[in-house]
Amino acid sequence: AVSQVTVRDALNQALDEELERDERVFLLGEEVAQYDGAYKISRGLWKKYGDKRVIDTPISEMGFAGIAVGAAMAGLRPVCEFMTFNFSMQAIDQVINSAAKSCYMSAGSISVPIVFRGPNGASAGVAAQHSQCFAAWYGHCPGLKVVSPWSSEDAKGLLKASIRDDNPVVMLESELLYGVPFEMSEQAQSKEFVIPIGKAKIERPGTHVTLVAHSRPVGHCIEAAAVLSKEGVECEVINLRTIRPMDIEAVEASVVKTNHLVTVEGGWPQFGVGAEICARIMEGPAFNYLDAPAVRVTGADVPMPYAKILEDNSIPQVKDIVFAVKKALNI
Repeated sequence: AVSQVTVRDALNQALDEELERDERVFLLGEEVAQYDGAYKISRGLWKKYGDKRVIDTPISEMGFAGIAVGAAMAGLRPVCEFMTFNFSMQAIDQVINSAAKSCYMSAGSISVPIVFRGPNGASAGVAAQHSQCFAAWYGHCPGLKVVSPWSSEDAKGLLKASIRDDNPVVMLESELLYGVPFEMSEQAQSKEFVIPIGKAKIERPGTHVTLVAHSRPVGHCIEAAAVLSKEGVECEVINLRTIRPMDIEAVEASVVKTNHLVTVEGGWPQFGVGAEICARIMEGPAFNYLDAPAVRVTGADVPMPYAKILEDNSIPQVKDIVFAVKKALNI
């Protein structure tokens, strides 16, 4: 049967199942154990698995990310939680120089099976230092895989796939989605449910324009598609799910069908995920099918303001997507 599960519970389920399935898996980070997680993602896991498997760390990202990378090199499978991805900047040397490059630089003899996960992008009212999206930062770097879930099914399937993957994976969650319930099929709730990394999903089929997004903006795209549908415009909404490796084939196939492209993301415009999608479409076979220039909808090109009204105007809203679609379709 289909039931409603929040993203928080889906992530908790995935962690619980993988800790149970493989004794090499362990979770570490700030507040993950005794406090049940800053966002309650790891609720109940410390009680169930104990100090060796769920580890509270000091406030030292560079330190605990380094410990986690070393543990992965030595054969364990750590899940390293950042309280927010903004704090991963304290450990970006560990993520990129220690984790991402080691397999290549050792000619494949050192694998680093680690997951770096936590909330990414804008939350609400936390200002500039706690609101940036790291999809483009980490998506830029060879040696990493980067996933960005939207729904509960995405969250569970991608986290399980990330933990089982033998490469370093960066999993960018959205704090604003943690409490949101999504329908989850019986299949998605089984212990063996995984979503392959690198495969996008069509959330809504359509014929007039392709909308591509990841994380929270997927929901905005679906809302915009409902609004536009009333005006006779049918949007195809693609949930990217993975930033690297990017499923450009799924986007190409859709553009061949709809002849129009709009990308939507919460991050900054310059060198962003949308910029990469546009470039890849331009360079590939789907370019000849475009009937109009592709349009990017992004966060504003400013450090995130603190005031609520300014914050709302700095993040893509449904109306911005509707406007962009009409621009692309010239209506």
